[in-house]
Amino acid sequence: MAERLRYRRVSTFKSAADLRDHCAALGVRLPCDDEVLAAPGSPLAQPIDAGSGLRIGNRFAIQPMEGWDGTGDGRPTDLVRQRWRNFGISGAKLIWGGEAFAVCPEGRANPNQLICSPETAGGIAGLHGLLRSAHRERFGSDEGLVSGLQLTHSGRFCRPFRKDRAEPVIAYRHPILDRRFGIGAGHEPIADEELHRLIELYVSGARVAREAGFDFVDVKHCHGYLAHELLSGFTRPGEFGGSFENRTRFLRGIVEGIRADQGAGAIAIGVRLSAFDWVPFRPDPAGEEGGRPGPGIPEPFEDHLPYRYGFGTDSGNPAAWDLGETFRFLDLLRDLGIRLVNLSCGSPYYNPHIQRPALFPPSDGYQPPEDPLVGVARQLAMVREVKARHPDMVIVGSGYSYLQEFVPHAAQALVRAGEVDLVGLGRMVLAYPDLPADVLEGRPLARKRICRTFSDCTTAPRNGMISGCFPLDPLYKALPEAAELKRIKASADAD
Repeated sequence: MAERLRYRRVSTFKSAADLRDHCAALGVRLPCDDEVLAAPGSPLAQPIDAGSGLRIGNRFAIQPMEGWDGTGDGRPTDLVRQRWRNFGISGAKLIWGGEAFAVCPEGRANPNQLICSPETAGGIAGLHGLLRSAHRERFGSDEGLVSGLQLTHSGRFCRPFRKDRAEPVIAYRHPILDRRFGIGAGHEPIADEELHRLIELYVSGARVAREAGFDFVDVKHCHGYLAHELLSGFTRPGEFGGSFENRTRFLRGIVEGIRADQGAGAIAIGVRLSAFDWVPFRPDPAGEEGGRPGPGIPEPFEDHLPYRYGFGTDSGNPAAWDLGETFRFLDLLRDLGIRLVNLSCGSPYYNPHIQRPALFPPSDGYQPPEDPLVGVARQLAMVREVKARHPDMVIVGSGYSYLQEFVPHAAQALVRAGEVDLVGLGRMVLAYPDLPADVLEGRPLARKRICRTFSDCTTAPRNGMISGCFPLDPLYKALPEAAELKRIKASADAD
């Protein structure tokens, strides 16, 4: 376990001041209030106007997560419904999708991902109704509750019909990712005509979302999936590649199509964006210890400079960001009348330590190459820069779950200072769905329910199982998959 434990655990910090001092010693800035206020005086309890008639009742958001527990034809199951009920009782007033919905069966990242289509519309409407009814039951009203549905196509990471068979849809040839994921020389990038067809499917999905009662749709542009990869399609020929105008044509086509289809009163639109990307990382073979992978190091990129395979990436040093085009993309969103933006970075498939800081990696990952608090601080710094440049945008931040006990301390400090508008929680609410309610109602956090970033919610689906919090959620602890997951992890430790 030595490699895993060389960084201090967050749970050992005795106070916010202790955490701040540690981060200062690391050379990073991590604002953290000493005292957390309850509603109504808390900065986290204040409403915010998100445009398009949307008024969000507080500053907590539930992030969209990719489920592995729908039916084979993309409809919700009881496990999905239980998760959405938990989102409703969380106390967060912005539910950003809660789930990643593929716009077509072949666009799924796994065979049990939910699909947004006319055929699945009844199940989607049922999820929306359950979400709002659970919120009303817990809080007496759903005033200020804003819900969105995330629309996606998994692109390079499609695995739509069998858990053991990838069927990638690539935007362009990537010299590192193609090699890593076994994409051969004959595999052609998706054709322009097919991208036009997908635009229509996004438009149809937005119609389903509006009829189901959702307040907005998220046109997902993050984590290496298709729309995000198109943003970095510098080497792609044709009308969807090369220039900034061409690389954003997919987004503009979807937005224009939704508004033309729905007319006056069209559903609002948000975008979740990987604001920067880095070169893919891999385990350092020299750092392997006890059969466990070594810490992450960048894939060799010297032969690929200037690096033309990342959005928001420094072309001369692809393990650093360049936010120039990120700012330009936000300008485009503003020109399109989109104010609601959810910022993330990188991809869980090829550089997870920057996207989802954790002390314990998933089974196919690598040991953290830096104190995960550095990764958290990096995302906070990026959001701060974007918010300062675009004060009129309503910005949701990501990467907070690793802060554990100190999520509310950091969230309050950042919102109070205007460095972010809403604090997004993903894996944390799988373990502890009502953390926002406990914070706003002035209760101490339930330490035994706090996500410790064991990454079981990622390791399980990487091994073909459903995703959930197996260490902490009693529902998942009792499932047969929990025992199988323990066996897989024990086997990895024994190797």
